[in-house]
Amino acid sequence: MQIRKALVLGMARSGAAAARLLVARGCEVTICDLKTKEQFGGALDDLNVQGVHWRLGEDPLPLLDGMDALIVSPGIPDTHPAVVRAREMGVEVMGELEYAYRESLGLLLAVTGTNGKTTTCTLLGEIFKNAGRRTWVVGNIGAPYAQAVPKMRAGDVTVCEVSSFQLETVSQFHPAVAAVLNVTEDHLNRHGTMENYIALKERIFANCREGDVVTLNYDDETTRAMAAHTRAKVVWFSRSGSAPSGALVREGKVVFVDESGPRTVCAVEEIALPGPHNLENALAATAMAMSAGIPAPVVRHTLRAFQGVEHRLEFVRELDTVRYINDSKGTNVDSTLWAIRSMTAPTVIILGGSYKKADYHPLAREMVRGNIAHAVLIGDTAQAIEAALKDEGFTAYEHAGHDFEKAVRIARARAVPAGNVLLSPACASFDMFTDYEARGREFKRIVKGLESNMP
Repeated sequence: MQIRKALVLGMARSGAAAARLLVARGCEVTICDLKTKEQFGGALDDLNVQGVHWRLGEDPLPLLDGMDALIVSPGIPDTHPAVVRAREMGVEVMGELEYAYRESLGLLLAVTGTNGKTTTCTLLGEIFKNAGRRTWVVGNIGAPYAQAVPKMRAGDVTVCEVSSFQLETVSQFHPAVAAVLNVTEDHLNRHGTMENYIALKERIFANCREGDVVTLNYDDETTRAMAAHTRAKVVWFSRSGSAPSGALVREGKVVFVDESGPRTVCAVEEIALPGPHNLENALAATAMAMSAGIPAPVVRHTLRAFQGVEHRLEFVRELDTVRYINDSKGTNVDSTLWAIRSMTAPTVIILGGSYKKADYHPLAREMVRGNIAHAVLIGDTAQAIEAALKDEGFTAYEHAGHDFEKAVRIARARAVPAGNVLLSPACASFDMFTDYEARGREFKRIVKGLESNMP
């Protein structure tokens, strides 16, 4: 169905990008958001053109009449009254991801999972760029899919990071290579149950058929079971080396095994990204790239050179022999568990943020047996985290309330020589910041402003 009239609900990055693409395609567009025009501070001024109707700060329900489509921001759940009403009226509901896909060109590879999406997508994008392909890295990673679509050509490659929120509103979305990296407890405040969350993750490959590839983590019981739910070719990745084929670790080497036999990519120790979680990300990217025909030498070069992404175990500075590490992208318990396991020296961790209906006891247990010497608790979840720490016998913690700069300064005071200060909150950021990126940038600003205590 061609969209002639659309209501775009939610005018953050993805909604604004969808509106701009709709305008470029000749659609009549109504934009709506809880914020008023003044609150956007000029960010949407380029949409003040003929064919765009501004309804900022208004109720979206009366705006649905006559619409072909309602395009919603990922932050708007399926239960929103406008979404429910649109479906009752027969107005098609989709997200920016779905609409951008329908307008896009070239080869699409898509990645979802609870953790590792951004690193895997960025690495995969670098592999294709190093192979000489014109490549767009888009989606939940920060650059909206719809923003890149007008510039796409038929031979291009798109690597798309996909969240469970975005998967709520897909229908035709169809990557040629789709990956599910892992599934652990997250976003249950939105999705309700793990069964719902897992089912949403599987929607990334719902339209994949013979000739397509679905890349799955063999070492993750949940993702391994997903192989039974697709007609596409399954290509595994496995840090344990247990999978029969795919991208595997064998005898200290990354090996890709398919119908033509095993091909050695590189030694594990050559991979620039540190930590076991990043080894899994590297294996996933290898499996996807080589399934799409990228030669092993290109993958090898990229794995050796790629240094990582901002806000994911990002080294900020060393001050008075203490290393400061920004892992603001640690927005759930499992992600922070991996960060803790990567610490090889006594570490002060900053924990807390907005609530996502998480169980913090696994985090507390890891802190007891890991290299965590002290914790500074912040944000709305501080009391829930404290309760879990008490249950598991971890007593070296203190509170900083919602004062982020105070938290950093406490962490500095508690750090030991040759130790670490790690921001890995295990929570979303929305109680104190607009997103995890803003939180990470503020951490780096504060840390870079600290002065040495040494004479």
